[in-house]
Amino acid sequence: MDAGLTVEAFAKLLKAFDADRQRAGEKYEDLRRTLIRFFEWRGAPFPEDHTDETFNRVARKLDEGVAVKNIGAYCYEVARLVCLEALKSPDTKRSPLESINPQATSAAAIDEALEKERRLSCLEECLNGLSLESRELIMEYYRDAAGRRIHHRKALAERLGLRRDALANRAQRVRDRLEQCVAACLKKSIAI
Repeated sequence: MDAGLTVEAFAKLLKAFDADRQRAGEKYEDLRRTLIRFFEWRGAPFPEDHTDETFNRVARKLDEGVAVKNIGAYCYEVARLVCLEALKSPDTKRSPLESINPQATSAAAIDEALEKERRLSCLEECLNGLSLESRELIMEYYRDAAGRRIHHRKALAERLGLRRDALANRAQRVRDRLEQCVAACLKKSIAI
């Protein structure tokens, strides 16, 4: 929490996730991990800081009395604004190639950024189209870095009461559906 965020405002944020403090904390942490990935995928510098800023803004709004029906969706929309601000910031670090010859790379960089944004938008749309169970499974399955992934997947399989190969098959089926959905979404967005 930053100096401007009060304990009461943070408590209201947690309560917006769930009345039970334990479940609220778990939901907060799940969304925090998701938002960090959101900022990473978009190339925003300091994803953790931007995630914290997102939560700070939402907490202040709740403290001001703003009514929020879907806290996850509201946080996501605030994150989109924070991301746009971060990417437009003059402090955003440029790659050495862009600083050497910005005219030669600006069109290609813009095209690449637009393509990346299109893919991410399609992925988000397709993830939101999955059942909650499937979405949580695929997010959990690919959550950790490669070094910790084996241990995490073993724990996930145990928690779900599945053998590791059954978990892998289930995750692959969800991934296949996601890939087909993203491909269809990209095809649709090109046609528009």
